[in-house]
Amino acid sequence: MTDQLASSKATDPTTRRPAVFLDRDGTINEQMGYINHITRFHLLPGVGQAIRSLNQAGLPVAVVTNQSGLARGYFPESLLDEVHEKMRRQLALEGARIDGLYICPHHPEAKEERFRLACNCRKPKTGLLEQAAAELGLDLARSYMVGDRWSDLRCGAAVGATTVLVLTGYGRGDACYIGPTQPVQPHYVAEDLQDAVQWILARESKKS
Repeated sequence: MTDQLASSKATDPTTRRPAVFLDRDGTINEQMGYINHITRFHLLPGVGQAIRSLNQAGLPVAVVTNQSGLARGYFPESLLDEVHEKMRRQLALEGARIDGLYICPHHPEAKEERFRLACNCRKPKTGLLEQAAAELGLDLARSYMVGDRWSDLRCGAAVGATTVLVLTGYGRGDACYIGPTQPVQPHYVAEDLQDAVQWILARESKKS
């Protein structure tokens, strides 16, 4: 699934830009398990400011999120739309915006057949990033993947992106109990999205 914010026009490969890909739950908003009611969606502190900083720096921001709760029948598509409208609205109040929103609604145990398939978009598979790159004109190898799970890091690493683990959401626990055994390790471990963005912007500044 692609959010309506994403452009359908591919950019000339010679002008492709680096971007920042953000996981949603645990990175942008509080990790609540399944967001099965609008009242359970809460932006994490500092997220609006962090995304606004990326906007001001000219770095496209794309949210890439697995939403298997939709496939499992825990909530309807209308609620997912409502949640994302709330997210955009709250970000806008802080002068921030996202440039694209990419959703994987699939799961092998999906109740509805249309969601029960072996997709290439459920992270750590790379379909969401590749779709965003094609539609927004992005250079994946120069981009960043930020998330609180190792599936986010593995997804980013698979396309050559620079990976950042945030310690919000599941991040701190994953860093302690899952990360040490993983072949993929983050390029940076951040306390939260603000810390991650500061590191990204400093890194980009050195390049330029």
